Amino acid sequence: MHMSPIGAGTFRLQGQTAIDSVANALGLGYRHIDTAQIYGNEAEVGQALAASGVPRAEVFVATKIWTAHLAADALIPSLRESLTKLRLDHVDLTLIHWPAPQGAVPVAETMAALLEARALGLTRAIGVSNFTIPLMQKAIDAVGAANIATNQVELHPYLQNRSMAAFARTHGIAVTAYMPLAYGKVLNDPVIAAIAERLQATPAQVTLAWLLAQGHTVIPSSTRREHLAANLAARALVLSAADLAAIDALDRGERLVSPDFGPQWD
Repeated sequence: MHMSPIGAGTFRLQGQTAIDSVANALGLGYRHIDTAQIYGNEAEVGQALAASGVPRAEVFVATKIWTAHLAADALIPSLRESLTKLRLDHVDLTLIHWPAPQGAVPVAETMAALLEARALGLTRAIGVSNFTIPLMQKAIDAVGAANIATNQVELHPYLQNRSMAAFARTHGIAVTAYMPLAYGKVLNDPVIAAIAERLQATPAQVTLAWLLAQGHTVIPSSTRREHLAANLAARALVLSAADLAAIDALDRGERLVSPDFGPQWD
């Protein structure tokens, strides 16, 4: 599995806005697109992919299974529906979007269904999202760490999730950072702004470069072509050890996404 380290996220993008964002991203050179069933935009993502002219083999497409479809008899039908909307015969990565509320569906049951979906050719890789260390351990116990491509979690300078990231790294599981700019809050951080000014970069580029330096994949989203282009350029930005340490020091455990059905966080 080759997952480009910077992908285009589509959370909260709807209708023509979603189509335009994905089209712009692909036109700028993004080759990793992230969506989800609950986003309500898989059809728009599929429309943009189909119209892009980019060969299917060159684009890494990820979607996520919503909590209503985690049972063994529901997951594969729901994924087939996603594929119809996306106009694809397979996706490159399928994730459990959130662990089942109150553990209503065992992790092992859902992971087994994901493995079956992979065996059927509906997805090339499987993984999890919003999983804590105990939940990751359950997934590993169910299917083995080698079968878990990534854990996609909220991760930014204010919530660095170090224990979970270290656990994932120990088991060879990649970490994908969603909301890497903390809903834009980090763009006004004085520490990040000072680094950006010195390097003649944007605060967003500095933040993304900090995440990339840790080996994480990032999936920022934007409705503006110039921001999409600037985010992609973060791949070329190199931060010094002092810069990295300064951003490391910003961690304050500030979680911005914590729905009432979510897990008990690490």
